[in-house]
Amino acid sequence: MTGTWGVVAGILGSILGATALLGSGLFAARATRAAARTTAEATRAQAQAAAEPAQRQADLASFREIRDEMKAKIERQNERIDALSGLVLAYSWTVDRLIHRMRAADITPDPRDIHDQVREHMHTRS
Repeated sequence: MTGTWGVVAGILGSILGATALLGSGLFAARATRAAARTTAEATRAQAQAAAEPAQRQADLASFREIRDEMKAKIERQNERIDALSGLVLAYSWTVDRLIHRMRAADITPDPRDIHDQVREHMHTRS
């Protein structure tokens, strides 16, 4: 019986050893997958962190380009507004002189010929 128990103990030991080996292999495989996943996430985060300054520089360059274009456009608009304002003042001066000449010659303008905004300007001078 001692021999039989020895064989059974050997078989059980082998089975337990194989089971332990299989369990540790599964544990190691799971740990390896988790480590690989963690490593991949760390690599992705590192690549993203490394790319962020370059992306910020690209964003800043784009922002500066847009800002410069907008400044130039605003300057052109201001120049146009100034030119048109000068033209409106010149027309206003001319019309004012013509109206004075008409009144000096006892010619009154027909009220229908004067636009409401012009009439308002003539009364307020603004």
